[in-house]
Amino acid sequence: MKRRIGISLYPNHSDLKKDLEYIDKVATLGYERVFMSMLELGDDYEEILDKFKTTIMACRNKGLEVMLDVAPDIFAKLGVDFDDLSLFAKLGAHGLRLDAGSNGQKEAMISFNQDGLIIELNMSNDVAYLDNILTYKANKPFLYGCHNFYPQNDTGLDYDFFIKCSERFKKEGIKTAAFVSSLVGDVGPWSVNDGLPTLEMHRKMPLYIQAKHLFATGLIDDVIIGNAYASDEELEALANINRYQLEFEVEINSNNNEVENEIMFKEQHFRRGDVTANMIRSTEVRKKYINVDNKEHDHLETLSKGDIVIGNNGFGKYKNELQVVLKPHTNDLKNKVGRVIAEEVFLLDYVDAWTKFKLTRG
Repeated sequence: MKRRIGISLYPNHSDLKKDLEYIDKVATLGYERVFMSMLELGDDYEEILDKFKTTIMACRNKGLEVMLDVAPDIFAKLGVDFDDLSLFAKLGAHGLRLDAGSNGQKEAMISFNQDGLIIELNMSNDVAYLDNILTYKANKPFLYGCHNFYPQNDTGLDYDFFIKCSERFKKEGIKTAAFVSSLVGDVGPWSVNDGLPTLEMHRKMPLYIQAKHLFATGLIDDVIIGNAYASDEELEALANINRYQLEFEVEINSNNNEVENEIMFKEQHFRRGDVTANMIRSTEVRKKYINVDNKEHDHLETLSKGDIVIGNNGFGKYKNELQVVLKPHTNDLKNKVGRVIAEEVFLLDYVDAWTKFKLTRG
């Protein structure tokens, strides 16, 4: 399934001019979707609905898909019935994210709404919610799933729980989404805003590494920045990540020869299928560089997880094989040529048998 990146906007709290500038910026960077919260809608909502429509149409004009976050009290406030969602279609939305669910039959019914709106379900519960909806023969191509975000410190999802929730949707082929958090954005739905990630472990991580992690799980299709406004540097870093295979940022050794740097950064790597717990082995490169000389250097130190090594001349048939260390060891037949940056070492756990990966200069 195609993987996308997106942003969040909060018309109830934001400046329209700044929102429109933000939309223009992310559209040029290849962002494709926008989460927009209506949960903060007050009683005097007529004027704010015009702001929503202006913002949504600006998104549509840039090719951005817009999902409105709604709840039953918002339906009541707007005088909208589940059987007629035309108000949201007139605002220009592509779909509705249901922050709170109903009885399953209702969700299945509105997935056939006459306006063709996508119905996005809350993924952050490990219950048979989706199964129940599908039992009622929902319009499956019009169902998405999207996790919650968590503005308060220490309230984000535990990783194992997140995996269980996500697997329920992924096994049914439903498009999935989750949130990452800008480290500088200070606009969200509520007055408490300690960041807006789905996973608690992400709260203080660089934004692009949060996204790499979500994509690496294989369970999330769309990654959305939960808070506004992300910095230009954050937006560009997220736009530039590889959404379909892990690319590890590497600090290189200044003693490397030209061939070692070429092996690291110009080759497509994959882990051998007969895995060992001690290292990730990329063995095809040794065949390509079998006749290339590689003298010893930086080969006597103790290696630790995240170190990158390449076999030197003394390694026989294994000369110029690239390995990423998983467990500490020493081996004077391997030259240490670099190291995965500290923030990304945990992502090595997602490189399984036959997993493709690349290395980039840090």
